[in-house]
Amino acid sequence: MKAIRVHAFGGPEVMQLDELPVPVPAADEILVKVYASSVNPADYIIRQGGNELLRPLLKLPLGLGLDAAGVVASVGADVKDFKVGDKVYGVPNFPGDGSYAEYLAAKAIQFAPMPANISFNEAGALPSCALIAWNAIVDLGRVKAGQKVLIHGAAGGVGNLAVQFAKARGAYVSGTASPHNFDFLKALGADEVIDYNTQDFAQLLQDIDLIFNASPVRDQSIRLKSAAIIKEGGTFVCSQLDSPFNEETKAAYQAKGATCSMVGGGSISYTSSLAGTTQLIEAGKVRSVVSKVYPLANVADAHRESETKHVRGKLVIEIRKEN
Repeated sequence: MKAIRVHAFGGPEVMQLDELPVPVPAADEILVKVYASSVNPADYIIRQGGNELLRPLLKLPLGLGLDAAGVVASVGADVKDFKVGDKVYGVPNFPGDGSYAEYLAAKAIQFAPMPANISFNEAGALPSCALIAWNAIVDLGRVKAGQKVLIHGAAGGVGNLAVQFAKARGAYVSGTASPHNFDFLKALGADEVIDYNTQDFAQLLQDIDLIFNASPVRDQSIRLKSAAIIKEGGTFVCSQLDSPFNEETKAAYQAKGATCSMVGGGSISYTSSLAGTTQLIEAGKVRSVVSKVYPLANVADAHRESETKHVRGKLVIEIRKEN
């Protein structure tokens, strides 16, 4: 099978298309014939050698790709929830062998049935971002109807799903974005969109129940300004795991009786997050946003575009054509 491998850390050019044996699933794993993956910031961070969190986990040569959508080709002896031919999507073995590959073997619990009403390319854009957005909006934010939610980086892969999840739960949703994404976010259900270049969200909003920072830009000042407008007892969630809260930020939220936390921390459930996402997509309340599709051989170009940090939705890597 063909798979992308990195034999040395560096720029997009270090990704090689290697020929590897098809993996054999362990007892608790499934073998997935992969149709689509997508590009996430973690992919190029790993390709470059990782950050403080990831570096100890990386061992060359390694594969890239968090997301996978495809068809179950075989199942391990202990797998009961899937059968050969099932369409699935998930986040396999991160960090591990990667999903920029024609086949992968991964734990069955890292996958869920794919929404029946979307393509493999659309499904490949979803899993990792859905896990993060669901964790922020549902698990940690516990968003309820009538609450006010602010999402920083609302047009990105995680942000656009967070907008849709919050709207599906009945919230009033504000988002920060650049002007060319205003109409896009309104179409997804955002009630209010703020230009992060020319408008100060802290002057326009107040008493926000949940603020979710899904932006790829690491900026402590955004965290502090968010604390000023959060509701007493509110919740601030951030996706920037490699950038811990400083003491000033922690104190600002504590003064409001609010919590500030990072996504994850053991609170992400693949099963409930992906099953919930599937349910909302099949109900027509959430949609997958694919910005552009690249063939596997052109993955370097996809990484270059992703590193601009101005992608609307997701860049998909098409591993094989859908029949």
